[in-house]
Amino acid sequence: MASQRSLSRRATHLGLLLGGIFLPLTVPAVAMGADSSHVTSAAQPALMLARDWRSDLDPASYLVSEKLDGVRAFWDGQVLRFRSGRRIAAPEWFTAALPATPLDGELWLARRSFDRLSAIVRRSVPVEAEWRQLRYMIFDLPGAPGTFNERADRIVSLVGDAAPPWLQAVGQRRVPDRITLQSQLLQGDSAGAEGLVLHRADALWQPGRSDALFKLKTMPDEDAQVLAHLPGKGRHEGRMGALWLQMPNGQRFALGTGFSDAQRAAPPQLGSFVTYRYRDHTPSGLPRFASFLRVREVE
Repeated sequence: MASQRSLSRRATHLGLLLGGIFLPLTVPAVAMGADSSHVTSAAQPALMLARDWRSDLDPASYLVSEKLDGVRAFWDGQVLRFRSGRRIAAPEWFTAALPATPLDGELWLARRSFDRLSAIVRRSVPVEAEWRQLRYMIFDLPGAPGTFNERADRIVSLVGDAAPPWLQAVGQRRVPDRITLQSQLLQGDSAGAEGLVLHRADALWQPGRSDALFKLKTMPDEDAQVLAHLPGKGRHEGRMGALWLQMPNGQRFALGTGFSDAQRAAPPQLGSFVTYRYRDHTPSGLPRFASFLRVREVE
């Protein structure tokens, strides 16, 4: 259970927040020593991508779901793929039960279990016992006609017809106002949820970054590229003390918190990308109170 002080800090941040199917892509090698034996050039599915929630929006017009801390997976009707288009080495029984309809969703294990999930789905040879623990959580039907509300109803029908217990529809609900939205976000965060996703109920499906799809977290996160490993001092002498990172806009900063001892001993590779959380930005645009979250794996 989060402390009262922790919830108060999150509420302060919330005050700022609330008030053609394919494209060509060549996928680079997987960072951080992940299994890259089945990395190939592929076609990238042009999926809907979320923007950060804005305080001027009214949540009453949206369907709201939990933002799952999983691995995004696109089913094109025949092959299960990562967001990059690279094929996922799923067991045959897993894909044989999927409908012929294209699906967009998350391979999911449990809250706060991303690292274990990532290792499972990126093996070149799937381990059946591990895949039996996973669920494929569906939240949209790429390219399908109708509003999102209609597509969400169709997902429930498809999942019911397909029957396997590991294929599930992501629950969608209405939230009447900003206060209720804030309350649900804080409750989910205390229980280990990553955040919320808001999708306009009347929106048609469209590929790319969408003004109809938003994500909301108690603390936002962003990606940056690793330029250098800065040496540690004191207890961390002889290991990585911080990462020297470059943001997409070219700004650079040192990220020195949020790492385990094992991560400091074997830090993310130079050139790889990492995801970090932060509270807000300085006047110059650098993140305040940034903390390492994970390596952004190449999918």
